[in-house]
Amino acid sequence: MTSPASVVLVFLDPAFPNGRLADASQPQLMATDQGATRGDGVFESMLAVGGAVRKLQAHLDRLGGSALAMDLDIPGQEQWRRAIETGVAEYRTQHPATTPAEDEVVVKLIVTRGTEGASSPTCWVQVSPVGAAGRRQRETGIDVILLDRGYDSDAAERAPWLLLGAKTLSYAVNMAALRHAHKQGADDVIFTSSDGRVLEGPTSTVLLAHLETSDDGTGGTRTVRRLVTPQLDSGILAGTSQEALFRAAAAAGWELGYGPLEPHDLLEADAVWLISSIRLLAPVNHIDGKEIGTPAVQKQLTAELNELFARIQ
Repeated sequence: MTSPASVVLVFLDPAFPNGRLADASQPQLMATDQGATRGDGVFESMLAVGGAVRKLQAHLDRLGGSALAMDLDIPGQEQWRRAIETGVAEYRTQHPATTPAEDEVVVKLIVTRGTEGASSPTCWVQVSPVGAAGRRQRETGIDVILLDRGYDSDAAERAPWLLLGAKTLSYAVNMAALRHAHKQGADDVIFTSSDGRVLEGPTSTVLLAHLETSDDGTGGTRTVRRLVTPQLDSGILAGTSQEALFRAAAAAGWELGYGPLEPHDLLEADAVWLISSIRLLAPVNHIDGKEIGTPAVQKQLTAELNELFARIQ
C-alpha cells in the first residue's frame, strides 16, 4: 500500500502556471466531487524512468480522446506537461533513488467532472512509487483466467455511450474481475466478448507471438516472428505500450497482426503477454490452467521484446 508520505500531488490551477503542489496527507477533493460519487472522469497512468516520462505524447493524446468521449473540457497539453515536470522533480527531490532500478515512478493524470454544476473539471497529477507486485510479475510471469466481459465485439460501435475504448475512472468492474481471479488462484484476467473474441486485460493489452518456419529461397529455412494483438474495433482501449512496441518490433523485422482473436489462438501461441505502461511486459505462463508455449521459447521472446521496449521513450 502506498502511503501519503510517498505521494506527490500537483493540481492544474490557472493561478499556478507550473501546477500547484498539494499535501497528499490532507483532504484535497470535495466529498461531492462526481469523480468520487459516480466515477465520472478519465485518467492515464505512465512510467517515468530516470526522471523522463515514457510515451508522454501518446498518453496525452489518449487522455484528450477519453475526455472528448465524455464531453470533458480539459486543460491543454502544455499545462499537463508543466505539472508533470513539477511533480516528477518534486518526487525525485523528496525520494532520491540510490540505484537506477529504484528510479522508476508511476505518474497518473486524473480528471474528474468536479462537483455538481462546476464550471470546470478537477485535474491533477499524482506521482508515486512503482508497486513491488508489478516488478515481480515482469520477471516471474503470471497465470490468468478468461472471463466474459458481457458485451459482444460490436457493442462499442452500436452503443458509444458505454464508453468502451475510453480510459474512465469507472474501474469497479475491472477491479472486481481481478479480485475474482485472485480468489481462483490466478494473477490476472483476459476478457472475452460474449461472441467469443479475445479483448484485453482489466489494466493491460493482450499480445501473442507465433514462430513460423518457412523456406528462405536458397534451400534453407528462416524463422518468422509474428506479433499479434486484438482488433481495436472490438471496443478495447488503444494500448500506448502495444503501439510503441509494434513500431519497434516492425523495425527489428517482426511481422505484425491485428486479430480477430479467439481463445484457441492464445492457447496455440508460442508466447502470450499482458502489456501495460507500468508493469510493462508480463509473460503469461498459464491460461485457465493450461501452459502457454514452452518456458525456454517464452523466455527468449520476452528478452527480445524487453530489449526493444527498453529503447522506447
